[in-house]
Amino acid sequence: MARDPETIERDIEKARHALASTLDQLGTKASPKRLADSARTSLRAKFDDPKVKFPLIGAGALIAVLLVRKLIR
Repeated sequence: MARDPETIERDIEKARHALASTLDQLGTKASPKRLADSARTSLRAKFDDPKVKFPLIGAGALIAVLLVRKLIR
């Protein structure tokens, strides 16, 4: 059973519209600014965790003390 050319054209137009919409959504999700903002938010959340925050502060203080000792000698 052959399909009507107008029906085929409508189906093609619907498929084009759906593809354009999908590409727009992908472009929005993959934008560098959005990815950077997401990474920044994730990193800040990790640093706010006391299990990460306090060891980093301790390591920074230890490095500072070692540098000061090395500069004094």
